[in-house]
Order: sequence, then C-alpha cells, then structure tokens
Amino acid sequence: MDQAPTIDPVSLRSFGTGLNVAVIGASGGIGGAFAEHLQQSPDVSQVFRLSRSGTASEDDGTQTLNIDLEDEASIAKAADTIRSRAEALSLVIVATGLLHDGDRLQPEKTWRSLRADVMARAFRVNTIGPALVAKHFLPCLTKDRKAAFAVLSARVGSIADNRLGGWHAYRASKAALNMIIKTLSVELEQRNPSALCVALHPGTVDTQLSRPFQAGVPRGRLFSPGDAAGALLTVLDGLGPEDSGGFFAWDGSAIPF
Repeated sequence: MDQAPTIDPVSLRSFGTGLNVAVIGASGGIGGAFAEHLQQSPDVSQVFRLSRSGTASEDDGTQTLNIDLEDEASIAKAADTIRSRAEALSLVIVATGLLHDGDRLQPEKTWRSLRADVMARAFRVNTIGPALVAKHFLPCLTKDRKAAFAVLSARVGSIADNRLGGWHAYRASKAALNMIIKTLSVELEQRNPSALCVALHPGTVDTQLSRPFQAGVPRGRLFSPGDAAGALLTVLDGLGPEDSGGFFAWDGSAIPF
C-alpha cells in the first residue's frame, strides 16, 4: 500500500452517532487534520479542540479549549470543562509529540550526545503528558457503547523493530508511552469493558515534526496530515475492545512493542 487513503467524509459508524469527541494537540498538523475530519463527519455532534494556543471559544459544533501537557492543572481543568458541556466522550485523541526543538533538542545520533535535560523534556511531553491526559480523560469516556482513547506514538518506539539505534530520548519516550497504553488498557477493561485504549503510528507525515528528516523517505510514503488522520480514523473505526492495549499503524497493521 503506497498511500494512505483520503476519507471524506470520515465514518465512525462503529461508535454510533451523535458523538462527542476531543482532540488534544489540535493546533498541530495531524491534530488539526483529525479535528477537521471529525468536524465534517456525519456521526459527530461536537468536537473539542484542545491545545496550548487554544482560547475558550465555540463555533458551529466545535469548542476550543486550552491545555498544556506539561501542566496537570490545565489538563484537569480541560477535562472538567468538557464534563460540564458534554454528557460523555466517545473518542479522545492525543495528537502530540516532541522530536526536536531548535538547538535545544535534536535527536541523538550517538550515546555521547545524551543529556539529562533533553531526555527529561522528551519524557514530559511524549510520555508523562499523555499519561496525565489519560488520568483525567478516561473517566470521561461513555460506558454505554464503544469508546476509544488513542495516542500518537511512532514506529521508532517499537523495541522489537529497532535496528538502526540513535534517537535515544524520542525512541525511549515513545516506547514508554506504548507501555503506558498497554497498562492503562488492563485497568480500562475492568472499569469500562466497551472502551479501548490504543497507540497509533501515522507513518511519516509532512508536518513540522518530521520536516528536517524527510530526505530519506521513500516516494509515496510521505503522507499529508489529512490523509494520515483519515487513515487512522478508519483504523479506529475497525478496532474493538479486544484490540485494546495494541499499537497500530496507519494501514491497520499491528506493530510489535
């Protein structure tokens, strides 16, 4: 399969209709594309767009809220606000990630480049932040039909698939995120059996995160944010509670941890 499919409008029929959904990281490339797909979906009634740049606003079925994954108080406040405005959420997508940040943070090519402060920030954004979102947002999921909590991970976070080395902080923080998802799924099965909790790999997407590293991407394997988000929503539509705790690529294939 050479290209992620374009889906317009997106279908989430396995979740039902009249859905309330939340996208964390909605100001980013993939997060924004998720929000656009969901806003156009005939199955979705209300979309909550959450990001650090978000200011409280409402417009045509979309509500924009502020959230900062490095500030648990803002995460708790956002969840409380959504609870006050929606009966329950059917889908929560955490579309955030940190790979580079100018000269302050770049993927390591060798162990000689390892720095405690860089590793700590990668884990705060890529692992701890999504875990705290789960803490406050999993209780918001509906219990009377299918619901899902999904985070964007990365294939380079697969321990079994690591053959190139390097990128220590990013790889390790995404591998830890995958373990968080697996662990959350065990408790979620007990508390909300109709819900699932999964990690998703969007492929290489033409966003600010991947732009400095696109030179070696094979032809036809650099996806637009819209195509990647649409493909992943199709994957989510096809998953059930039995898939909870898994790690899935944009084409629906399972990725080993």
